[in-house]
Amino acid sequence: MKLIEAKFVTSAADYRKCPPPEKPEYAFIGRSNVGKSSLINMLVASKNLAKTSQTPGKTQLINHFEINKSWYLVDLPGYGFAKAPKAERDKWGEMIGEYLVNRENLMCVFVLIDVRHEPQKVDIEFLDFLGEKDVPFYLVFTKSDKVGSITAEKNVESFKQTMLLSWTKIPQYFITSAERRTGRDELLKAIEELNLSFKK
Repeated sequence: MKLIEAKFVTSAADYRKCPPPEKPEYAFIGRSNVGKSSLINMLVASKNLAKTSQTPGKTQLINHFEINKSWYLVDLPGYGFAKAPKAERDKWGEMIGEYLVNRENLMCVFVLIDVRHEPQKVDIEFLDFLGEKDVPFYLVFTKSDKVGSITAEKNVESFKQTMLLSWTKIPQYFITSAERRTGRDELLKAIEELNLSFKK
């Protein structure tokens, strides 16, 4: 896939106010500070399409970007720690949950996992939620440039084994680095293949 054009479309606090569901859509989500904005910018070859921040919890709305006038990339708020009141975090959680369950053109959720760490309970709980709601997802391990390849492989394997405690199989996964552009072609190819199966 050749990325020609990527542009911001809209931000919404309710899935019903998102753009008409006429194009395939891919949501990106992960724990706060997982490197989501950097990965999105790497994916679309832009330095500032998605706003990066040192402060977790900056993304607070459902943000739509149109790619090549043919599909949507959606930047969702992170889950887990964010410097915000609990009521605010609960509101984000409800907004995200309703979007994931009800958005009819959502083809796949790319769930970002920080490869530097052992499996985190909050990540597993989120994946279990997707499974319960029958929402298709892929795993994207981020920040592989921050650790050695042996540590990265060990942590990926550990995550897979933890998932297998409640899952019968592991979904497709990618190991990425926004810094080195690792995994970019593989992610875009996966999206391209899913686009072919989209039905209006």
